[in-house]
Amino acid sequence: MKLNELRDNEGAARKKKRVARGPGSGKGKTAGRGIKGQKSRSGVAINGYEGGQMPLYQRLPKRGFNKPNKKHYAVINLGIIQKFVDAGKLDASATITEDALVASGAVRRKLDGIRVLAKGDVSSKLELSVTGASQAAVDAVAKAGGSLTVAAAVEAAE
Repeated sequence: MKLNELRDNEGAARKKKRVARGPGSGKGKTAGRGIKGQKSRSGVAINGYEGGQMPLYQRLPKRGFNKPNKKHYAVINLGIIQKFVDAGKLDASATITEDALVASGAVRRKLDGIRVLAKGDVSSKLELSVTGASQAAVDAVAKAGGSLTVAAAVEAAE
């Protein structure tokens, strides 16, 4: 066998379809695109369309649920509260309410209430009154000699 005798196997290489090359090609004039309409123009791909077959995004089941009346709480850590007390922006001797936290700038806005989390250390004896708190935060404040009361009746007042 010589180099000039090398050939593909019969049927292995198919000739490229040359569209719009006259009526004799079988793909002349409109080049197999039909007449007019969006899909006869260049640069068109109809996203999510699968030629009439049910598209993938419709074949897959819907998942999840978003509760329309979900409560959104502003979150603050105990370490931040302690930092504001040390800086003199919060009064540790008085009860620290949600309004006091907003007024001092520790929390931007109340939303549906303020929830206290236990990250950070508490050294001052604090009296806190908020909408929600983690159990670890309640324990940390109690360990420092203070108290953290969670107001459950805030939802009924609104």
